[in-house]
Amino acid sequence: MSATPGAARATGANRREGFDGAAAVTRSLLGWGVVVGPFYLIVSLVQVPFNPGFDLTRHPLSLLMQGDMGWVQMTNLILSGLMVIAAAVGFLRAPDRPRVTGWLVAVYGVCLVGSGIFPPDPMAGFPAGSEMATTLGVSGLLHFAFGAVGFVTLGIAAIAYGSRSARLGERGWAIGCRVAGAVIILGFFGGAALSAGPAGVASLWLTVLVGWAWLAAASVHTYRTVPHPDAARRVAAAHDGPTR
Repeated sequence: MSATPGAARATGANRREGFDGAAAVTRSLLGWGVVVGPFYLIVSLVQVPFNPGFDLTRHPLSLLMQGDMGWVQMTNLILSGLMVIAAAVGFLRAPDRPRVTGWLVAVYGVCLVGSGIFPPDPMAGFPAGSEMATTLGVSGLLHFAFGAVGFVTLGIAAIAYGSRSARLGERGWAIGCRVAGAVIILGFFGGAALSAGPAGVASLWLTVLVGWAWLAAASVHTYRTVPHPDAARRVAAAHDGPTR
């Protein structure tokens, strides 16, 4: 015997009852903060063999924008920026986290998009046959400016997250976030000061890796503060919590 339309509607309503759609969206947005780092690095590294003369010890990854397939790295930066912005919205929607962190992460995402629109100047013999410019061109200057603002805001975001963690009694998180923030800021400017030498590129690598690692870790940490969208699991978690 088939169910009546009224019974079907009631069943559908029961399935939706207690489901927190806002929490589900927030968790999904924070997931982009975990995905974006590996996405950016994998897409960047896959391009290296197809760009003759590109040396990971002498050239920053953004210089791939000057290669034969420069549009790939431009698209990589722009898509990564959009993912970061999505994660930033997740931070802004999450409870008990500093809103300033969300806004700063959003600025970082916008700066990634800007960096993807304006390529850096050729440097250290890449592309092959090019000479390193003695002065920055307009595009190179804008690329550097977006990079500087982006990494500084990401570093401050990490420090702000650490300050909030300290107030919540999360001492380990507070220390880790503050250290990460300092490394991101100092690493970028250290890399810029040392320019295209191996030490400068190593400093930029440190900045990039720590930046993506912090964003992923903070996204997971914030994800865990968002109640599970399923009501039954929320009740079970609340029941189990005091007994652990």
